[in-house]
Amino acid sequence: MGEADPGRRVLEIAGADRESFLQGLITQDVRRLGEGALYAALLTPQGKYLADFFLVAAPGRGVILLDAAEAQAGDLLRRLSMYRLRADVQITESALKVSRGLGPAPAGAVADPRHPDLGWRLYSDTEGAAPSIDWDALRVAHVIPEAGIELIPNETYILEAGFERLAGVDFRKGCYVGQEVTARMKHKTELRKGFVQVAVEGEAGPGTPILQGDKEVGTLFTRAGDRAIAWLRFDRAEGEMQAGLAKVRRV
Repeated sequence: MGEADPGRRVLEIAGADRESFLQGLITQDVRRLGEGALYAALLTPQGKYLADFFLVAAPGRGVILLDAAEAQAGDLLRRLSMYRLRADVQITESALKVSRGLGPAPAGAVADPRHPDLGWRLYSDTEGAAPSIDWDALRVAHVIPEAGIELIPNETYILEAGFERLAGVDFRKGCYVGQEVTARMKHKTELRKGFVQVAVEGEAGPGTPILQGDKEVGTLFTRAGDRAIAWLRFDRAEGEMQAGLAKVRRV
């Protein structure tokens, strides 16, 4: 049995148009659901992040499970329902529990599509065990941002957040909300800002501004030991930097 993944909520998307409905809205190619779990996001028309989630086909049930952060699930349900219009789609909250783990996966589990080291996820009626794995350390090691911490609605751009590396966006699928801005960032600009791993020596908590001299060049986020995820301006963040009482440098 895996560990409970607290702070998650599952939505069920049913109806004959469920795949085509999602296909026109989100960053991933829903036609690939047969290959396993997908990681995706819903964006604003201006290409900014609103929510990220996993999609999983429920075998034999004719529904797609959407696994989102609990803090975002209510707004996500409202937004998806607004886009539904006349499509044959029903979106409801599910009572399924989310668990996750490392090592051999139990029957019915799916691999976390963001990185192999994140193990597997399982959707069932059974509550998982109390968490004991240091998931934040795994996120920091692989620079994997999380909703409500590094990923900020109406602010974050998903390419700066590493969604291409995390298999969270498909550039061949065609149109979706925010696609034009995302494609332009991919093909016509060089990313000058984004999340990276940094080494931290000293005391500094999440949200601490990172300074290069007297100029702010980024923000410190999730920390695990002497490593952390930081958002940096690549053209300004060089050498040793300061975050509160801590020294910071790119790894």
